[in-house]
Amino acid sequence: MTQKNSQMKKYTTLLCLLIFWQQNAQNNLLNTLSLSEYLSYVKNYHPIVKQANLVINTSEAELLKARGAFDPKIEVDFDEKLFKETTYYNKLNGAFKIPTWYGVEFKANFEQNEGLFLNSENELPLEGLYSAGVSVSLARGLLTNERMTALKQAKFFLNQAKEDQQVLVNTILHDVSMAYFNWLKTYNERRVYASFLNNAKVRFEGTKRAFQEGEKPAIDTLEAGITLNSRRLNLEKANIQLIKSSLELSNYLWLNENTPIELKENMIPDLNTVDTIDKTFNIALFNNENFNIENHPKIKSLGYKIQSLAVNRRLKMNNLLPKIDFQYNFLSPNGTQINALNTNNYKTGLNFSMPIFIRKERGDLKLASVKLQDKKLENDAAKVIIKNKINAIQQELASYILQNDFTFKIVRDYDVLLKAEERKFFLGESSLFLVNYREEKYIDSKLKAIGLENAFFKAKASLFKEAVISIN
Repeated sequence: MTQKNSQMKKYTTLLCLLIFWQQNAQNNLLNTLSLSEYLSYVKNYHPIVKQANLVINTSEAELLKARGAFDPKIEVDFDEKLFKETTYYNKLNGAFKIPTWYGVEFKANFEQNEGLFLNSENELPLEGLYSAGVSVSLARGLLTNERMTALKQAKFFLNQAKEDQQVLVNTILHDVSMAYFNWLKTYNERRVYASFLNNAKVRFEGTKRAFQEGEKPAIDTLEAGITLNSRRLNLEKANIQLIKSSLELSNYLWLNENTPIELKENMIPDLNTVDTIDKTFNIALFNNENFNIENHPKIKSLGYKIQSLAVNRRLKMNNLLPKIDFQYNFLSPNGTQINALNTNNYKTGLNFSMPIFIRKERGDLKLASVKLQDKKLENDAAKVIIKNKINAIQQELASYILQNDFTFKIVRDYDVLLKAEERKFFLGESSLFLVNYREEKYIDSKLKAIGLENAFFKAKASLFKEAVISIN
């Protein structure tokens, strides 16, 4: 007796080790790709996200371009005419200009002219003539002008681009997460069909033996065979759907910036996504009470656009003023001595122009005002739309929690009914038709639970998208 117990313990130990080894082998064959890891790959390597970053690069280039209007400038103008060994004229004009923020420009100049046929106004001392002065716009262009407006708008555009980029990245991550949820859904559906295919095989073999022993009629084997083939058909359809969803997911998987990769056959989704999705999307602590619509990236982007249009409107208002440009330059034949510049030698000028009806300027102002008002109305409407969308999503999520409780109870109860019906069937107190009916209802309830979970995940992703929540 003791020897038998000892052998039994050995067999039991060996069986446990075998089961443990088999489970480890299965675990080693299957690798899990979580939602967090998947989104990290997309965010770091996918070209679409990289393309979204180009929005900022473009705005930075525009800002650099606008700042170029305030760069100091060197100008050199040389003109010479020589004919039949006679120098008609030889004119050199060099200038150094420094534009400033307002409509003021400082200028230093050197002129040197010689020749037999110079215009009398161009005759200068042999050493040349130095000048230093200033050019001022007294009306139009003094407090605001094209280059000031362009620089301000470029700064607003850069800030706007940063907000737009966040909106665009969240939209991309939302869209690619739909592919992950679809992959998870098709994987779970395939598991359901695979598990019930085994049940159908066992039931078919049992019914076949019972028929051979004379305990069951032939019609039962026919019904069991139809059910088995139906399960095989459903599993094959589920396999195709899983393959399609896997390929769709692979569209967004890149190992680095230049290497797209395909999903491996042994890769499976995270079956516990429901426990980590809030952390992945950084929405665990989100609530309407602490949500400030003014900090929403889309609203901030519209705010920068409104400020840009307001700056443009001020420029159009300034253009209603007459154009009055005043220049004053000190003159000196000696550029090495600052005290050589005095008020006795100077060159000055005044330019004035103004359209009589200023219809173009008034039209530009009206168009700028309309664009500004249009963007303000869009901003007001966007605030209401975003608030209502977020509120609707949160109510939807609350409803899904209740629906999930009901669905869990339905699945549990159908499981109990199916097991009870199977026991009655093997005791000869039920029919194969009733067992199949119970099983169909049970399968249908599990598939509905998977679909409900999928809708719940999509609502979570929509909250992440609409609230534009940043993730690491």
